[in-house]
Amino acid sequence: MKAIIPVAGAGTKLRPLTYTQPKALIPLAGKTILSVIIDQLLEGGVNQFVFVIGYLGEKIQRYLEKNYPDLDYTLVNQTDRKGLGHAIWLTRDEVEEAEMLIVLGDTICDYNIRQVIQRPVSQIAVRKVEDPRRFGVAELDEKERVLRVVEKPIIPRSNLAMVGVYYIKESADLFAALEEYIGKGQQDNGEYHLTVALQMMIDKGIPFQAFRVSNWFDCGKKESLLETNAILLKNMSASSQPALHRFGSSVIIPPVSIAEGCQIHHSIIGPHVSIGENTSIESSIIKDSIIGSYTELEEVVLHSSIIGSDATIRGLSQSLNIGDNTEIDLG
Repeated sequence: MKAIIPVAGAGTKLRPLTYTQPKALIPLAGKTILSVIIDQLLEGGVNQFVFVIGYLGEKIQRYLEKNYPDLDYTLVNQTDRKGLGHAIWLTRDEVEEAEMLIVLGDTICDYNIRQVIQRPVSQIAVRKVEDPRRFGVAELDEKERVLRVVEKPIIPRSNLAMVGVYYIKESADLFAALEEYIGKGQQDNGEYHLTVALQMMIDKGIPFQAFRVSNWFDCGKKESLLETNAILLKNMSASSQPALHRFGSSVIIPPVSIAEGCQIHHSIIGPHVSIGENTSIESSIIKDSIIGSYTELEEVVLHSSIIGSDATIRGLSQSLNIGDNTEIDLG
């Protein structure tokens, strides 16, 4: 069985950060979104991967080569971003087995992977949400069987959002449905939705069961990204916390993640702060934030902020969302 991970999106809701960095490679608690997903799948017994790349795909490729040199994977290019259904359809030549696990590259959730892939019918992960109009929605019967799936319904008949994990036992049927759907050219705002193909399978009598995830973090927005970072930091073991004596002139308030090569002087860092490698921080106060690598911060007060790599900021007290290669001097 192979895991299909689409990471071709442009991450427009996280701009300007994603102008130079794929959304899947944004740092989280000493890792990246992508590494959290890969490590979770490996721990769950999945060892073959197909990544659908597109926007800044060469950075995804370099990241995998550097950080997962022994991983068994293939890359599929989605040159035209035509939606999730189209992305999955492009992997049809790479999926030889009868089963596959689709995990969206910007979604982190808690679930038992081994239990899911041992179930007798195809599965769709769901979770209750306050505003289901923003998501694909699943309608279930009293036995948690999926009766209908709808993409961003105007008038939802369910508050169960599909969270981006799909276990498909009948991959040939899914690809056949996608082939028929895409062949008709019935795009919705330029996209082919996976939801439509899944409903075509349901209409043909192929059974789907829903399973509920205990936690779900959609990392497509700044607020949810910072929330995910805070939760992952809280879940880190004490041994993963940085040696505080490295920063004798500063106060470090756990949980934090501070990569190697960082220089931090006369500052207060934490809680819930992730800092990339070789970043320099001087006379600053930072909490509830994500800071990239090779960044310089001097005399700033930051909260609820995301700062990209190779950025320079001096003399500022704000909530920011700053992309890579940025220099700001408001001193």
